[in-house]
Amino acid sequence: MSYPLNGHGHRHPPLSVELARTPEDVRASQLLRYQVFAREQGATLESGAEGLDRDYYDKYCHHLLVRETDSGRVVGSTRILTTPNARDAGSFYSENEFDLSLMFPRLLGNAIEVGRTCIDPAYRNGPGISMLWKGLSQFMEANQTHYLFGCASVSMRDGGAQAAAIMARARKENMSPEKYRVTPRVRMLPTVAAPEVTGMPTLLRAYLKLGAWVAGEPCIDPDFNTADFFVLLDTKRLNKRYHRFFTQTQQTDRFGATAAVM
Repeated sequence: MSYPLNGHGHRHPPLSVELARTPEDVRASQLLRYQVFAREQGATLESGAEGLDRDYYDKYCHHLLVRETDSGRVVGSTRILTTPNARDAGSFYSENEFDLSLMFPRLLGNAIEVGRTCIDPAYRNGPGISMLWKGLSQFMEANQTHYLFGCASVSMRDGGAQAAAIMARARKENMSPEKYRVTPRVRMLPTVAAPEVTGMPTLLRAYLKLGAWVAGEPCIDPDFNTADFFVLLDTKRLNKRYHRFFTQTQQTDRFGATAAVM
């Protein structure tokens, strides 16, 4: 098997993608989340004293893991909250940041929410996000999912200049139809946008290339010091070219039967 190269010409080990099966698998995801969100990005986490990022919604979610195939180390993760499980939880996580009443339940039937997505820094130049999307696409196919949505975060360390620039571009190129709009609970204050978009996060860039909409103004998350953009992907308008790019990878996957029974 050939090994993909990252942006610096270094070789990566092969990767696999699977759903967490055990509490230890979920804990590995929570540990990676802590390392990325708290240690690297400075987020304030209620569970930070434990060296983990965990919250109320974790027990209701499927946890999708990207691993180094040989070592088993988790280098990427996201969690999936289905509509039935969100009913059991009492809400989607996004409802803490956005008013979704316009979209639910009339507009969005079979939908999943994706959140807490993070990738080890060494894998952010392609293979990590590609394998996560491969796993997500298999989950959606197995469950006949029509919509995917969630929050994509942009750092506010620059005072919001990049977030404002990204929103300005989204208004021109990526906004959802009015009937799919959400309202942020904590709006971003008017901010002078950066002259150009230079710091769009990998996750948000991938969603937009796949054909996702930005469904309203961003919400400020003070604990993470981010502007959170609500993104919505209608699988019927999926950009097939980029879908193939993300899923036709030389890595291996072990999703198979696990996805089929979820």
